[in-house]
Amino acid sequence: MNASHPSPSTLPACRLAIHPEALTELGLDPASWQVLVDSIFPAAQTVEGVLLAVRYCQARGLDVMKRPVHIVPMWNRALGREVETVWPGIAEVQTTAARTGQWAGMDPARFGPELNQTFQGRVKVQKEWQEHQVSVTFPAWCEVTVYRLIGGVRCPFTETVFWEETYARLGGGDVPTAMWVKRPRGQLLKCAKAASLRAAFPEEASYTAEEMAGRSLDAELVTAPVAASAPVSTTATAVSEPDPETAEAAADLDAATQAHIAHLVERARQSRAWATAQDYVRQRFTGAVLDYALAELARAEQLDAPAAQAA
Repeated sequence: MNASHPSPSTLPACRLAIHPEALTELGLDPASWQVLVDSIFPAAQTVEGVLLAVRYCQARGLDVMKRPVHIVPMWNRALGREVETVWPGIAEVQTTAARTGQWAGMDPARFGPELNQTFQGRVKVQKEWQEHQVSVTFPAWCEVTVYRLIGGVRCPFTETVFWEETYARLGGGDVPTAMWVKRPRGQLLKCAKAASLRAAFPEEASYTAEEMAGRSLDAELVTAPVAASAPVSTTATAVSEPDPETAEAAADLDAATQAHIAHLVERARQSRAWATAQDYVRQRFTGAVLDYALAELARAEQLDAPAAQAA
C-alpha cells in the first residue's frame, strides 16, 4: 500500500468521526478533517456543526482553514437544549464589505466612560450548576464610523453599541463569559464594527459570532445556519409528501417563523428554485421548524408543477 494514502484503519482516531464518503463529497481528506476538528474548530461538539461550517465557507468561496467563521452554541427553546450554529467572524464581514469595491475606510473607535460592575449568578461548571461572581471594568459604550462610496460620495455610517446590552452571558443568566471578562473593550469593539458594517452594507454584512455568543436561538434568529439535530446527509434527497404530523407541528410554531418560511416559499415559487430552497432550509433550520419548512416547499412545488409544465 502506498504510504502516502493510509487506509482508514491506520489513521489516528478522530474526536468527531465521519464517514469517508461524506469527506469525498465535500472534497476533503481525513487529514484535513482532523485539522478542522482538532485545530480550527476545537470546541465543536458535533460532526454536523463542523460540516455546516465547511459548507458555509464553500458556498461563500471562503477558505475554511483561515477560520472565517465560528461555531457558536446557542440555546434552542423549542428543543430545550443548545444547538451549534455558524456565524462569520468580524474579519469576514469586513472582507465581504471590502469586496464590494465601495468600502471607503473606518474611523478609530470611540469608547464611553469606564464602569465597574459585579455580576453574579449560577453557571454550569463540569456539568454542575454553581454560584459564581465576577467583577468587570468595561466601557459603557463603543461606536465606530464606517464609510461607503455611494454615487462617488464617501458617506459615513455610525452605530453605537452598549456593553451591558451586548455582552455574552453564561447559561442565559447575567454573568459574562470568560472572553468578555478578559477582553471587555476588544469584544465590544468587534460588535460595534459589525453594527456599523451592517448599517453601511446591509446587503452583505450579517450578525457575527462575537454578537451571537451567549444568546438564544429565538424566532427572529431562525435564519442562522444551524446544525441539524439528526445526522446530516451529504446527498440531496427528494422531499416526501407532507404528513399529518407535520401539519399539526405548524400549530406549535410562532407566527414570525411561519411568516418567514412563507416568504422563503414564495421566493422559491417565483424563481422555481426548489432544490436551492431545500438546501437553504436544511442549512438554517432544525427540528420541527425544518420539517415544517420542507413540507411547505414540497406542497408549493407540487401545486406549481402544472404551471411549470405549461411554461
